[in-house]
Amino acid sequence: MGEVDPAFIQDVEHRPKLAATHAEGIPLIDLATLSSFSPSDSVVTASDAAFKGLVAEIGEACKKWGFFAVVNHGVAAEKRERIEREAREFFGQSLEEKKKVRRDEKRVVGYYETEHTKNVRDWKEVFDFAVREPIVVPASPKDGEEAITEWINQWPEYPPGLREACEEYTQELEKLAYKLMGLIAQSLGLPANRFGEFFKDHTSFARLNHYPPCPTPHLALGVGRHKDSGALTILAQDDVGGLQVKRKSDGEWILVKPIPDAFIINVGDIIQVWSNDMYESVEHRVMVNSERERFSIPLFFNPSHYTMVQPLKELTDEHNPPKYRPYSWGKFLVARMGGNFKKLDVENLQIYHFRV
Repeated sequence: MGEVDPAFIQDVEHRPKLAATHAEGIPLIDLATLSSFSPSDSVVTASDAAFKGLVAEIGEACKKWGFFAVVNHGVAAEKRERIEREAREFFGQSLEEKKKVRRDEKRVVGYYETEHTKNVRDWKEVFDFAVREPIVVPASPKDGEEAITEWINQWPEYPPGLREACEEYTQELEKLAYKLMGLIAQSLGLPANRFGEFFKDHTSFARLNHYPPCPTPHLALGVGRHKDSGALTILAQDDVGGLQVKRKSDGEWILVKPIPDAFIINVGDIIQVWSNDMYESVEHRVMVNSERERFSIPLFFNPSHYTMVQPLKELTDEHNPPKYRPYSWGKFLVARMGGNFKKLDVENLQIYHFRV
């Protein structure tokens, strides 16, 4: 990634300002109240003032920003430190070694270094893996074709501890994801376990991101502007920073300052549809810099492939009719994944294609 290929250069209107806005940041939410809580647990009741306050905070953050940071989340620091160490080891290898586990249209998880966002190449390399193996999905994105297939992880020989580090880390994050979904459900006035049925055979995956130093950080982006298509994203970012969120109030790009031991949470497109636009999936992107490499680890929490995504009945009525037609999550996911392997002439599948 030394010389800057024109494929990396963003259109003028999408190039980052290197003097990024450090205005009001995304909300920081303390989850300490949750230490004894699980979505199926009745120990914490709605009368608990601290818990009600937490639910209200989550709702406000989802409504105003679509993003928030959490601390006291219960994920052991050593699990995160270990996966970060293993990621550095993996990406520190030669391209030839990394390509031994390169993903393609048949093996859709693994290493990849030529991903495009909005048809511009990202200044990054990634390693994707299923949280629960295998991920079961439709074999084809076409309607009427019912065959299913399995996505299996590809693990490199080196570093030898990568697989165990990834599995242990994502087991912890899976627990956190369910807790957050419980809080989001309650912030919408729903039972804590309302979303649980959608995640029985969830299709979640995690990603190790590496953003090398870039000689032209004013022309390229680590990841171009996009919204996450799943339900919820939980991101660990290092101390370098670079994540920017598009502020809903004025469309300004706001830099998300790294907070030690915090996770960045964002609402995905599926929650936008389930909530019938009460909560909105928000555009974000990643800046690169010329001096330091950056590492981050997102987990994309996604429902079972057979989930039909549509506005929830409890949140719609004659005054607030459904704003989206139902769509198959599995078909949507397979269509989106297929678009990763070729530069398209049009934008890939989005939820607005299902807007009523």
